[in-house]
Amino acid sequence: MRPFTYTSARNKDQALQAFTKTTHYLAGGTNLVDLMKEDVERPDQLIDVNKLDYKKISSNDKGGLTLGAMLSNSETANNPDIRTKYPLLSMAMLSAATAQIRNMASNGGNLLQRTRCPYFFETSMPCNKREPGSGCGALKGMNSQHAIFGYSDSCIATNPSDMNVALAAIGATVEVQKTDGSSRMIEFSDFHRLPGDQPEKDNTLEQGELITAIHLAEPSFSDHYYYLKIRERSSYAFALISVAAGLQVKSGTITKVGLAMGGVAHKPWKLTKAEEFLTGKKPTASNFEEAAEMEMKDAKPFEANKYKVEMGKNAIVRALTQAYEREV
Repeated sequence: MRPFTYTSARNKDQALQAFTKTTHYLAGGTNLVDLMKEDVERPDQLIDVNKLDYKKISSNDKGGLTLGAMLSNSETANNPDIRTKYPLLSMAMLSAATAQIRNMASNGGNLLQRTRCPYFFETSMPCNKREPGSGCGALKGMNSQHAIFGYSDSCIATNPSDMNVALAAIGATVEVQKTDGSSRMIEFSDFHRLPGDQPEKDNTLEQGELITAIHLAEPSFSDHYYYLKIRERSSYAFALISVAAGLQVKSGTITKVGLAMGGVAHKPWKLTKAEEFLTGKKPTASNFEEAAEMEMKDAKPFEANKYKVEMGKNAIVRALTQAYEREV
């Protein structure tokens, strides 16, 4: 690990004013510190933001809840209001990592998780995300766990977060503070980005911006929901494919759908075609299967990850079926 200076910010203004081009904000540090140890991230300064007052869950003017960015994943997932009104989010968050990591990891930090692509972590290998212009080692290398949607010749890595997939399905807005003291809102669908020719940029944050809150839309899927996570082992592993499914069903008809996949793209992959198709339809196996076929026909797998296409279809159907059959 390289030398760095450490600042414990007492308030928002101190954190924003101390930020430089070589600074990283530090909350739980469960991803950042690992990357520093591997010499992937090389900040000259860390600004500890754990003392900032963004650790509450409160109601918002959209009829939903607002999550403080510095609140831990465990505190969020186990909050009674989250478990009752947003059980899909709670289920996804509790499937992630270990209890020890969830106790440390922050909501804001979870949004910023970096890929677990082995070429990104191995500094002797080419990686445009780690070192722009060096090439993508995974493109013609070991890519069985990589993207099948939205990638480019510059990067085929995937977003590793479970929370992000659930937020994409539910609908959310990210609030950030700018270095000039003003704030802005970013729709969740616009927060993460596809790699294009700038894979080093995972999101649309501007330099120095600090995530302060995640605003959730009005609850819609508290009765019919399911988070399916398929992985190589049953715990302590990232998803090969995951599906967050939420359904609103009235009088035997689907009136609203929230559907997103993880493990398939550089960002949480929103299944908009399936959502539109299923809205107004009956929650039947044939409709679920048609929706899955519709979404997966645009997949462009590599030789080593062709399995994700069939797995993806089955995962979508299974998640929708489990969501419909689960009623509380």
